[in-house]
Order: sequence, then structure tokens, then C-alpha cells
Amino acid sequence: MSNRPAYIHHVNFPTTNPDRTREWYSKVFGLKAVTPKSNTKVLLMTRGNFDLHFTPIEEMDRMSPYHFAVEVEDWDGFLTHLNELGVRHTRTIERPENNSKFCYIHDPDHTMIELVYHGNRSSAGAPAGAGRSAAVPAGRGA
Repeated sequence: MSNRPAYIHHVNFPTTNPDRTREWYSKVFGLKAVTPKSNTKVLLMTRGNFDLHFTPIEEMDRMSPYHFAVEVEDWDGFLTHLNELGVRHTRTIERPENNSKFCYIHDPDHTMIELVYHGNRSSAGAPAGAGRSAAVPAGRGA
């Protein structure tokens, strides 16, 4: 028996509009909504290797102090994708010492999302043999 967790199953964020959130995360990250067999009002979304949950609330602060990071495989391609969707991002910061880049975007509820790229990674934006980035919430489904 191990006393260490296997992975992060999901991360939950508030949303003031679950339908708008579902549409945005589907377009931007390719997540799919999961319909639970319970009476939960939480929006459950997955991409297979990570899950995000969104709890409906009436209102929220515009500037939340938290964020999560998503590692992308093709930096230029993903920024082009964002531009095509009209999603604004901050200036790209480059770290030549490890061939990485990052910037930030915000979802419609102003949740901050860091986009990360590591040019030295061997496959799928994750460390060799890891199967997924530690910066991305992981899970097997909602």
C-alpha cells in the first residue's frame, strides 16, 4: 500500500454561467462535458487525461488569486488557435535556460490560466515517461 496519491483527479472552479463555461472550455481546450448520473449541478468536463469541474455560483470576484497551468505541445499553433477564437493572452515570456515559454489567458469568469510550453519535452508536452504534466489537473473522468 502506498501513502502517495496516484494523481490529481480534478480541480474545481466557480462559474457564473455553466453553459458559457462549457462552450469556452470546449472550444479552447477541446474538453467534453460529462453528464453525471446524479443530481449534481456541477459542470464536469474532461479531455481524458485531465478533468475540470465548475460549480455554479451567483457572482464572484473578478480577480481571483489562483490559477492552473496547461502545457501545450505546439506553442505557435496554440496561440494561433487562441487568436482565431478571439481569446486574448498576455505577452509571452521565454526562458532560454530550459527552452520554455509561458503566458496567461482568462476564461469568461476571469479564472487565470497559465499556458506553458517546454521545447525540451520528449512527447505530448509531458516529461518522458510521465504521461501527463504535473501542472495539469489529471483524472480518469469525472
